[in-house]
Amino acid sequence: MTAAVATALVGCGTVNGTGTGTGTGSGTVSAGRTGGGADRSELEARARAAQVAIENVYVTDVPGFDAAEQSAGVIGDDGFSVTYVRQGTGAHIRLGVERGSMDAAGCPQVPLGDGGTGGAVKCTADGGRWYRTGGGRHEYATVTDGRLVRLDADLGTVDRATLLKAAEAAHPASDAELDAVLPEARPGGEAPVERGDLPPVGDGAPDNDVDAGG
Repeated sequence: MTAAVATALVGCGTVNGTGTGTGTGSGTVSAGRTGGGADRSELEARARAAQVAIENVYVTDVPGFDAAEQSAGVIGDDGFSVTYVRQGTGAHIRLGVERGSMDAAGCPQVPLGDGGTGGAVKCTADGGRWYRTGGGRHEYATVTDGRLVRLDADLGTVDRATLLKAAEAAHPASDAELDAVLPEARPGGEAPVERGDLPPVGDGAPDNDVDAGG
């Protein structure tokens, strides 16, 4: 994640232990934004609208860090990602959950972080997890219930002990935590509009070619 993105995350809303979004650094996500909570059917609808499998929504508890609301969203097919930020420092920890696994042979082949760092990845077994480093970043990856739970951060801003605590505390979100971290549904429960001008392959740039009719 670039410095510009980190700065943007620090400026966006955060969810603290009470779900008020004040960003006190409690490191928890445990109540709804409005304080009233949401029923399960509403939570499932919000997950569907975000294209996230609700069972892939995990949260963690990192002292001094709060979940950045605007960072929460889908990764891969139906995985979930949210970034925790430490206000005033730019330090951030990204939590990502997708269906999958990781073993000794495959660990170095999986890009580190969001989109990869471009460098070689070194893997070390650590208490049932993989500690991975490369390109100035480090990550703890844990296989649990058919999911790969990954927490990564910049080596210069988040130490290994803090990252390990975040990995150890990661867990499936309770209903109250889902209410706090899931994006709000669009009015009418509309799904995101699919772009018709995006090609199925390539870098995803819009196709602006003009046909023969001009």
